[in-house]
Amino acid sequence: MTARLDALRARLTEPLLVTNLVNVRYLTGFESSNAALLVDPGGETQLFTDFRYFETAESVAGVEAVQTKRALVRDLSERLKGTLAFEADAIPYSQYQVLGSGGLDLVPTTGVVEELRAVKDEGEIEIIRRAALGADRAFEALTAEVWIGRSERELAWRLHQLMHAHGADDVSFEISVASGTNASKPHTEPTDRIVEEHTLVITDWGARLDGYCSDCTRTPATGDLPRELRRAYDACLEAQLAAVDGIRPGMTGVEADALARSVIEERGYGARFGHGLGHGVGLAIHEAPRLSPESTDVLEVGNVVTVEPGVYLPGLGGVRIEDLAVVREDGLELLTSFPKELTHVS
Repeated sequence: MTARLDALRARLTEPLLVTNLVNVRYLTGFESSNAALLVDPGGETQLFTDFRYFETAESVAGVEAVQTKRALVRDLSERLKGTLAFEADAIPYSQYQVLGSGGLDLVPTTGVVEELRAVKDEGEIEIIRRAALGADRAFEALTAEVWIGRSERELAWRLHQLMHAHGADDVSFEISVASGTNASKPHTEPTDRIVEEHTLVITDWGARLDGYCSDCTRTPATGDLPRELRRAYDACLEAQLAAVDGIRPGMTGVEADALARSVIEERGYGARFGHGLGHGVGLAIHEAPRLSPESTDVLEVGNVVTVEPGVYLPGLGGVRIEDLAVVREDGLELLTSFPKELTHVS
């Protein structure tokens, strides 16, 4: 963790108050619902928290633990002096007002720690790999069970159970199971809808292990498909494979997105792919970099990203195929392994 703090210090020109709790964990390993980290480029690092977590904070290497009142931001407004950079995306305006009430000269910053988090070391990648493997095995077990006649909600809960059985600490987000016409909604919640024959079932799931997330989507079929759904599946698969094969470090998020989007547009489904190709994954399920037509990011070696094109057809159904991958010098290394070719469940 001290190497991460050193890397952050090298980027700073004034002390930075880190209040994003995921960033605090990334930099120190400390987990709490009430904490802040003051990183001084020319001095010590102080970890602030209240009585409930203070004993644990004292055991964190490389920082000075400081006990505060439970109203941590107000306490810091009275305790700290001078110029202070803060995470503008992590502090609501009301808390910003509190923080500045003691006379601090506040300097907003965005993405300073997130840029460090975006490039994973091999230890982080190995944890994510293990999370993805457990999630894959859980889904494989689910595909051996009956799907037709069960509700989306029941299947989502069963997959939740199977992930725990295969070693996950928790799910990394609420599992999505969308069948039939529900599958035309990219991010819908499971319902009591019964899975029927001759349709597609978008299943989006991920495991959390040692704080890190995995993310995967597969879209199995419940028997022979209507021609248009099969065409949509084949177009989505072709686009996903093109992106996996073509993504390289140094590409922009826009260029990576275009690898898949151009295929889907050529197949006549451009208007039915309305979200970005992917996003970074790590301690949070959505983090830098973004792969989309609106992205300002450039891919680097060590990024862990999703590659997830989709085709959504209102009134008929939808398909999304998602892998989790590491950006390497020569392209992508996949961390998800469940087959992408159309899988049938009964």
